[in-house]
Amino acid sequence: MLNISELAAIAQDKAQQLGIHKFDLSGSTVDDASVQVDQGAPKQVKASNRSSVTVRVWNEAHQVGIASTTDVDALGLEVALKTAQEASAFGITEHAPDFSPEAKVALPDSPNEIVPQAPISDLLERLCQAEHRVLEAHPAIVGVPYNSLSQRDVERFYVHSEGALRHEAQSISTIYLYSKTEQEGKKPRSAGAFRMSRQLETLDVEGCLQETIDKTISHLDYQKIPTGKYTVVFSPEAFLSLLGAFSNLFNAQSILDKQSLSTPDSLGTQIASPLLSVADDMLHPANVGQSLFDGEGTPTRRVSLIENGILKNFLHSAGTAKRMNAQPTGHANMGSKITVGPHFYHVSQGEPGQQSYSLAEAENVVLVDDLQALHAGVKSLQGSFSLPFDGWVVNGGDRISVESATVAGDFREVLKSILYVEPEVHLTPSGVCPYIWVEGLSVTGE
Repeated sequence: MLNISELAAIAQDKAQQLGIHKFDLSGSTVDDASVQVDQGAPKQVKASNRSSVTVRVWNEAHQVGIASTTDVDALGLEVALKTAQEASAFGITEHAPDFSPEAKVALPDSPNEIVPQAPISDLLERLCQAEHRVLEAHPAIVGVPYNSLSQRDVERFYVHSEGALRHEAQSISTIYLYSKTEQEGKKPRSAGAFRMSRQLETLDVEGCLQETIDKTISHLDYQKIPTGKYTVVFSPEAFLSLLGAFSNLFNAQSILDKQSLSTPDSLGTQIASPLLSVADDMLHPANVGQSLFDGEGTPTRRVSLIENGILKNFLHSAGTAKRMNAQPTGHANMGSKITVGPHFYHVSQGEPGQQSYSLAEAENVVLVDDLQALHAGVKSLQGSFSLPFDGWVVNGGDRISVESATVAGDFREVLKSILYVEPEVHLTPSGVCPYIWVEGLSVTGE
């Protein structure tokens, strides 16, 4: 495990030798092992150990220079500090970044749980078994072309010249399965599932393969869907995909850059149905990848973004918070520049709805399970989207797979047209979220 005190001492010593009075370091080390299989045989085995450190140096004129290195040793830090020192002469003078005012605030005790990694042979055996069970589940399933089982140890740290010292470590195991079918006279169909856990022994492999099988089989008997307006139910994964695509709504840096659907005056306005509440909560108990601090050393926390449809907060770095007279929220990412990004969404019911709905009783409702081509079908600064999707038409509890279709609309109107937010939340890689019912969305069939 990384000795953060020794790293800080080396950096301080090298900075003094170079005449540097103000600096900080933000970085991580990752020990990663993963396997992929194909028809019961190993397809790819990868292992890596890599480090990344971003160094910032302030000169006497309060300009900042930035450099990066992959060497977490005395020589690597010295070169990075010297390079950043030289680059500071070209640093900006307007809205120059500074230390986070919360970089030295006490953090909760971190367990720093690094779990010993299992042998590669164990990963291959488990993944081969999972692939075999998916292939045996139905004659039409001919392959699992995309699959992976991995385990990763991650250590993160932040240090600055005025005494901030942050360090955390954790292990994460993941499995991903994505199947493919072939039937004479029919189009290939696919489906996938993903699971994460803090260690391999508690990873829900069974749930992942069963979800893959169930979804794949449900897509075999597909039909065309007439073009028109439908009540659309977004799965947790689909709704969070849309929310992530339009995250500029909450991003303070995007707002300051005028690259957002919001403005500084948007706070306190009704942007969604009162039925919806949204928070960003890195410390949510279900979040396997919890982190106690961001790239600037600011403690992470739960930030309420939408309460009963009203926009309550933006996501901030130390710099955006200073410019907008707010507090940093622990969402800064350190790189060649400071960026702001969400961590882990928690979508929930807002005000109680006047009526509840159920897929078991729904009539002519489109259930969107997975949105595709978000890189091409989203116009994030206009609010519009038109996206192919995998899903079903639901009638009285019966689900008929949609052959090929797109769902389109304006995300701001989607938020305001929410008909129902189901009470039960489901865990996804990007957050926890219930099924979201939206009225009157355009669906275009093939």
